[in-house]
Amino acid sequence: MQTSGLPEPAVDARYSDWFDGGTPPDMDSMDWGRIHMASQAIESGKTRDGIAQLRALAEQGYRPAYYELAQVYDQGLGVARDPVKAAEYYGEAIRDPSSIQGYASLKLARLYRDGDGVERNETLAYRLVKQAVEAGTGGSAEAMMGDMLAQGQGVPADPGLAIKFYESAAKQNHEGALRALAEAYSENGWYQQNLSQSRAYARRYAAILEKKANAGDVGAMVNLASLYSQNGLLEPDPDKRRQWLMRAADSGNPEALAETGEMLLASGDTQRGMDLLRQAAEAGDVEAMEHLGNALLGENGVTPNPTQAEHWLSMAADQGSTYAQVMLGRAYLEGNVLPAQPNRGIDLLEQAARKNDPLALAVLGGVYLDPENGPTQPQRAIEYLQRGHEAGSSYATAQLGEAYLEGNGVAPDGVRAVQLLKEAAAEGQVFASRLLGEAYLEGEVLNSDPVKAEQLLTQAAEAGDTTAMTKLGVAYLDGPLQETEPGQAVRLLETAAESGDAYAMVELGRAYREGNLVTQDLAQSEYWLKRAQQAGHDSATQALSRTYRARGERGDIEALKRAAELGDPSAMADLGRAYLNGSGVSPNYRQARLWLERAYDEGHAGAAASLGNMYLEGKGVKQNATHGINYLKSAVARGNAGARRDLGRILLEGRLVPAEPQRGLELLRQAAASGDDAASLTLGEAYLEGNNVEQDIDTAIRYLTQAAERGNPYAALTLGEAYLKGDVVEQDPQLAKKWLTRSADAGVAWSQSILGRALLYGTAGIEKDVERGRQLMTQAAESGHPGAQAALGREYLAGEVFDVDTNRGAELLYKAASQGHSTARLALAKAYLWANGLEGANQQQALLWLDKVIDGDSQIALQTMRDLLEDDKAVEAIQRAAADESEVTES
Repeated sequence: MQTSGLPEPAVDARYSDWFDGGTPPDMDSMDWGRIHMASQAIESGKTRDGIAQLRALAEQGYRPAYYELAQVYDQGLGVARDPVKAAEYYGEAIRDPSSIQGYASLKLARLYRDGDGVERNETLAYRLVKQAVEAGTGGSAEAMMGDMLAQGQGVPADPGLAIKFYESAAKQNHEGALRALAEAYSENGWYQQNLSQSRAYARRYAAILEKKANAGDVGAMVNLASLYSQNGLLEPDPDKRRQWLMRAADSGNPEALAETGEMLLASGDTQRGMDLLRQAAEAGDVEAMEHLGNALLGENGVTPNPTQAEHWLSMAADQGSTYAQVMLGRAYLEGNVLPAQPNRGIDLLEQAARKNDPLALAVLGGVYLDPENGPTQPQRAIEYLQRGHEAGSSYATAQLGEAYLEGNGVAPDGVRAVQLLKEAAAEGQVFASRLLGEAYLEGEVLNSDPVKAEQLLTQAAEAGDTTAMTKLGVAYLDGPLQETEPGQAVRLLETAAESGDAYAMVELGRAYREGNLVTQDLAQSEYWLKRAQQAGHDSATQALSRTYRARGERGDIEALKRAAELGDPSAMADLGRAYLNGSGVSPNYRQARLWLERAYDEGHAGAAASLGNMYLEGKGVKQNATHGINYLKSAVARGNAGARRDLGRILLEGRLVPAEPQRGLELLRQAAASGDDAASLTLGEAYLEGNNVEQDIDTAIRYLTQAAERGNPYAALTLGEAYLKGDVVEQDPQLAKKWLTRSADAGVAWSQSILGRALLYGTAGIEKDVERGRQLMTQAAESGHPGAQAALGREYLAGEVFDVDTNRGAELLYKAASQGHSTARLALAKAYLWANGLEGANQQQALLWLDKVIDGDSQIALQTMRDLLEDDKAVEAIQRAAADESEVTES
């Protein structure tokens, strides 16, 4: 290969005489023979003699003698390996040109490239390799030049030129060059993808390895096995891979034992895999120690063994294994299998970080940003993450992107965050896709983009990120995303929940409770929330209490009790009111006050209002206006509209406390403004009648209409009566009928009675409708309204509008009189007097008779009434009594 076009970066002047030519040593065949004899002495075990001979020759200026000495210390031939001395002797060997200059340059280049015995210097290594190529050293030099150009070591990377050097070395069947070309053209290679070319080079490489493997080369066996692995350069062949690894392991070679152990462990043959790894580790193989220790932390289905895991990882770490330092450091930090030792963990990670280990840098960056690990060190964290990113850790890249996204340790920078997270996602960091998706969904650092958010979260969810599944499911439940197919949200949440995501369990419980995109199912809600509670999610208990409360609202008092016992203030208040009113339980004022006070202590406004009314009414407690007002004031301060209404009414009317009309009006207006229709009704009635406030009909009508429109039937009744009578507003039959109908349809007996009578007789401008009138009057009478009972009773006896029915009439009048209805009582008393020819007698005497009859046996009393009303004079008396009463105002 020609090197004339290659860059030639400058090197330190200390090394200039390695590259400036010089005079070749004057050596004859006898000199070469002496060097050869010295080398043979070393090979035969006479190391000391051979080294002495070589040093003597070196002192005479024979550069090849330096080269032989360098190889002794480089390879550890009869002596301890000493790369420092090796580098010194290689340097002396190349000060003058000789036949070994290219070989010495190449071997010295490796030492400087790897920092082996000398300070790492890739530029100097590159110049030495270039010199070796120019000296015609052959395939090894050309392959190493390909490596440096491919990786940009010492010079800018030049993949095209690297390929040319590899191809030249491959023509000489150089193993490394063949493998490098197979990798370059592979599916995920660093050059142009060409699978047929990749396989062709891989097969040539395999043929060389196979010859060496059949000759007993264990390293070749291991390399052959890697070619047939799932990600190998040849088509995957598990049988061949296993065959070569097992042959390698049979040799007892520690490296082979380790490789085979890893394979067996990964394939599920746990026991044999662990046995081989243990043999390799006991033989001193550091990689075996790493994998054995990691497996004993609980990986690959191995039962965790903290003591053994710590032992093997510590041994590997002590021998400089950065992998072991990182694994052991993380285990100490996490404190899951090994006892937590944060300081020891950080020390180990720092050791690995000093070697620029990408994973150690990434983990430390996260540690120094996390407040759970003590005071954060943002500047140091970002420095580590940046270094990890530059060292090729996609995990560090993702964390750095997250830091820029959240402004954690650096100023927020959406552009930089997107760049880093996209890069990390492309390299397989799933959580980077999820972080980007969340950012587009939230629209805080990045502009909101639901489409991108859905794509990224879906991508992360499909890759198995349970947090992404949960985020996506919640976004479908609560927005802004919409399901593309029914049940999508619940399926995502269930998958995440089954994988152990407690937040997904909580969201499922909430969805089933609210019936959000799924049929409401409180049993399912309870199931998922109990699982979330067992998983330790902070909000699970509160959410579960709400589900129990929802069941309580359906009448399940036991569920309501559980909700209250779990600490839900609203459930406590509901349970207190249930005991207060006997709803689903027997009334128990002591329990009512207990639960209402607990809810009150938790800040529940409604509980304060209920307690206030208990003390004001003396219900279950001794009546105490001061306590009652104070509780209502507390409820008002907590924002309870009902308390504003109740306190406002009390202060307006001056009931139990001195009147404060203005304060009362203010509270009632606030309650009305918040949608409390009862407050609007109170205001409307006050302004209509001028009770403790100046009469204002327009304002009264406005408040009453507001309440009626909100569905308050009593406001509709008041409006209907007002428009029917025409006393304070102009009489309006249509509005009267509209509002009375709305109230009557809501089941208010008073409205049914008033509207029924108006329809029955066609009064106050309302068109007569006997059938509808009788229907409404009957509804009111059956609900116990005494006025309706009295009016209907007289009509059945009088027969003015519909046929006479003495029995029905007697029964209705009796019911009305039994409730103390004055008109019914008077009518019956007059009937008694007339039937006995005592028209001018004392009516008081007749009413006393009536009380005596009513207080007696009900069946006898009713029969007495019926017998009485068979007398024509008695019926006439009732008719006259009815004529004397106002049909509109009678109650």
